[in-house]
Amino acid sequence: MRRIYTSAMAAGAALLVAGAAHAQVTLNSVRVGAKDTVALAKFYQAAFGMQEVNRIEGGAGGPEVFVNFGASVEAAKANKSEPIVIMHRDSDDLKDPIPHVILNVKDMAATVAAIKAAGGSMASEPRPFRNTGIVIGIAIDPAGNRIEMIQRP
Repeated sequence: MRRIYTSAMAAGAALLVAGAAHAQVTLNSVRVGAKDTVALAKFYQAAFGMQEVNRIEGGAGGPEVFVNFGASVEAAKANKSEPIVIMHRDSDDLKDPIPHVILNVKDMAATVAAIKAAGGSMASEPRPFRNTGIVIGIAIDPAGNRIEMIQRP
């Protein structure tokens, strides 16, 4: 029993050291891909009210487009949250459905309607998460990227 306890304490200490080592690591952005980066940026603008805040021209296949939340381009550029970066991808056929964007939403029904109106679809209709009051839904943007939406109570 003493060996198990000592091992657990050592593992806990290792986690604390690892946590301290990564204390300065923060999210920079979220990257999704599309054949047509400009068209996908327009989907994020129509479905989620985001604005284009930067564009890097000259990439193979099209520009990289950065979008962020804001009522205007100026407000989105001033927003301190991390942007979604849309980069060129030759195929809309995603092999791994796990990597995805996660967005907090205030009104799930209105957001789902905006997604569908903008050309997206739902992989999983919104549903309650256990008994937490949280509602979760999974959308698919026109390029095949998954978008998890969380509505908190």
